[in-house]
Amino acid sequence: MFARPFRVKSNTAIKGSDRRKLKADISAAFPSLSADDVSELVPNKEELNVVKVYAHKGDAVTLYVLHKNPLFFELEKRLYPTVYVLWRYPNLLPTFRTWTPVLQKLIGGADLMLPGVVVSSGGLPDVNQGSCCAVTVVNNRAPVAVGTAAVSTAEMRSLGMKGRGVCVVHTYMDNLWAFGDKSGPPSLPDAESAEQGVNGEECNFDEEEVEEEEEEEEVKKCVEEEHSSCDTATDQACSGLEELSLAEQAEEKGEKSIEEEEGSQDDPKHPQEIMDALLFQCFLHALKSKVKKSELPLLTSTFLRNHMFSCCPSGKQLDIKKSSYKKLSKFLQAMQQQHNLVRVKELTKGVESIVEVDWKNQALRSFSAPEGIDDEAAPMQDGGEGEAPYYPPEITTLYSVSARLGPLFLEANKRKGAVLQPAEVRSIVTEYVKNNELVDENNKNYVTINPTLCDCLLEKSEYQEVQSLKWDDLFSRTLGRMQECYQVVFPGLAPVTRKGHIEPIDISVASRGSNKKVTLIKNLEVYGLDPAVVATALQRRVQASSVLQPIPGSKDKVLVQIQGNQIHQVGNLLLDHYRIPRKYIQGLEKAPKGGKKK
Repeated sequence: MFARPFRVKSNTAIKGSDRRKLKADISAAFPSLSADDVSELVPNKEELNVVKVYAHKGDAVTLYVLHKNPLFFELEKRLYPTVYVLWRYPNLLPTFRTWTPVLQKLIGGADLMLPGVVVSSGGLPDVNQGSCCAVTVVNNRAPVAVGTAAVSTAEMRSLGMKGRGVCVVHTYMDNLWAFGDKSGPPSLPDAESAEQGVNGEECNFDEEEVEEEEEEEEVKKCVEEEHSSCDTATDQACSGLEELSLAEQAEEKGEKSIEEEEGSQDDPKHPQEIMDALLFQCFLHALKSKVKKSELPLLTSTFLRNHMFSCCPSGKQLDIKKSSYKKLSKFLQAMQQQHNLVRVKELTKGVESIVEVDWKNQALRSFSAPEGIDDEAAPMQDGGEGEAPYYPPEITTLYSVSARLGPLFLEANKRKGAVLQPAEVRSIVTEYVKNNELVDENNKNYVTINPTLCDCLLEKSEYQEVQSLKWDDLFSRTLGRMQECYQVVFPGLAPVTRKGHIEPIDISVASRGSNKKVTLIKNLEVYGLDPAVVATALQRRVQASSVLQPIPGSKDKVLVQIQGNQIHQVGNLLLDHYRIPRKYIQGLEKAPKGGKKK
């Protein structure tokens, strides 16, 4: 459910009556919680938010958030606890145990298959099909996943522990967990493991080795038993033996795989030092293979955007703000003063350019690009790469028949509210005129006004004066008295028709304290654009911070705010990358004029 990012629709504080209703719902769904437990989870005097989100498959989910941590979520009118609640109340739900390697597959969106379930000496928990249950890993009672039982306990036994066991909806390390404070599961040794002396660090090396071998054998067994009947079982059981602590480290360092973390956990470098090294590598790579002498002087922003970003290795992201330099100007100043690689000069007030490169510098001459980076086809970190390809919608202007025009469209069997294209309107009106022989015999460019056309198209002051209309005037008056609509069609989706004019993407510039400029972009959602993706793309292009802000009075829309007057860059992104027609973009004329610093 939350293996992929979700989209926030609204975020509001919960009111008193809603808070009481939530307490009652929690008590009804989880009767093992005492009144004090419920009051601790939903305190009366602390801010509790209701966040409505859309999962990646379009499912509407309601989150209940306290202290920035999601506590419960409601899906299809059913309440589920998050892992943050289960870590406080680990016995809240019936629990199934599994091996640590399976957790990584659950995080990736897989369900828990019965061959991967570790049956304790007490047997399986007693559940019915659809019962809410939790999943833990061997040696730790802290739940790491929440879901519903695919079959009852009796059916699990009758099936010989083969097939699907738990339909997982939420896990530790998924995007719902990341919506909170990203804390890790507590260490809660289970009684069975404690009796056997296999609790974490208390084991000696030999016992750990034996335990790992047992896990590997169980995983192999799971694969062999389920390979013929369910592909998901092999998907769950083929992972390496990653520990939870490694998963936590991977999340903290940002979007690194468990395998990458295992390879680098012994690396003593600070994250800033790693980013500094990546910056220097991309800088040398760009100078050696991208920049030509004929391009100088070269704007520093262009050098970063068009050359350095394209030299970043696949799977890594260049972010100056995460380096010790923080700003591009400071980094280039260091390259000039410490390494004598380039000379940077302010040719225009406030705008720096690289005016000279020391092509004979030993560091530059001895540099060789890392393996796996194709100089010709290196991916550009610009315009939302890595996201699903975006295709602009087809937008069509339509017209709805109004009550006043009902008699005119009656012969065509078009009632009030019927939606028509402009060509259909012209065709129906033309047919009406011909059927009623209203074309002026003396001048066929005019149409004689009969009582129906008079009532539908003329103002009261024109009743006695206007006897005929030109064809163009007839059509324009007809369209003018209809309700304007628009239809939006995204590739592969059903058309959506709405009344009124389609809102253009609005770009404006505002001042924020001490005359600092910020650029605001609204209505991206109307055109199927994700504001978060657009904000990230702009941030990479201009190397300025961006934030998403809710639009007052709008429940499901946010605006993108980015530092500086960035209308040129916003326009280029929307027109060239996303291919939004210019007529649907408002505010491009507010871009700063050339030669002036804004």
